[in-house]
Amino acid sequence: MGILQNENLLKEDDLKEILKELQSGARTWQHKDHTDLIQSMMLHIGSLDSELRDDLIYGSFYDLIHEKNLLEHAHLTELLEECLNHLLYKGIEERESDLVFTRTFTSLLIALILFRDNADDFLSQQKIADCKDKILAYLAAEKDVRGYVPVKGWAHSVAHTADAINELVKNPKLNKTSYIEIVRALYNAILQENYAFIHNEDERILVPIFTMLGHGLEEQEIINLLQVLPATLKVKKEQLDVQHHRILVFNCKSFVKSFYIKTNGNPKFVTLHKSLEACLDEL
Repeated sequence: MGILQNENLLKEDDLKEILKELQSGARTWQHKDHTDLIQSMMLHIGSLDSELRDDLIYGSFYDLIHEKNLLEHAHLTELLEECLNHLLYKGIEERESDLVFTRTFTSLLIALILFRDNADDFLSQQKIADCKDKILAYLAAEKDVRGYVPVKGWAHSVAHTADAINELVKNPKLNKTSYIEIVRALYNAILQENYAFIHNEDERILVPIFTMLGHGLEEQEIINLLQVLPATLKVKKEQLDVQHHRILVFNCKSFVKSFYIKTNGNPKFVTLHKSLEACLDEL
């Protein structure tokens, strides 16, 4: 798409003014304006101005894609390509840099495009497979898992990626044999020793897991992971200092507790619930 090469791209202040007018109804979306305006939104998708980033850019994408379905399928496909091949990995090698906002809000845009494909079916099966590979590769590579960043607002990489994965696993074109790979990727995301998840990351990760359980994932696959978790933490205890080991244990316990609560009383998940209880007893 080459968004950085477009000479008509707006600066942040100008973009903010236009998006405010669009949201207030003082201006209406015009098809002829879509390309330059949306490319400007893509350019500033990770703005450090949280109002512009969260409310105006993401809010406008939500309105255009989720609510009003105003973007053509070809345009959405181009946006997805830009997300998967460029923006999702921008600055991935950096630790706690501001580029995390570009990556995480790109994840949310991917979720919106996948939502629209679930409704309209315009992406190929190969593109869905490619999307799965790149999202999981991103989740494994992302080291900046901060939730709320003071002054700058929400980064929330794990939660936002879980949102994208949830739309992905709803897609009938995704091969269900991928579910095991996806569950393991989400499970590995919980094994975080450098940052305590205190912003409901555990609950957001559970959403796509329950979606997969509803679409054919065998709960035994999850039980297998739960059964090795206590041993994993014992090994980690020998490798980590006290602080980092406690962070890891906190994250794992929070996840298992949330899982336990959400399966409680559900006759579909009796065996899984017992496995979660056993895991908690060992942790």
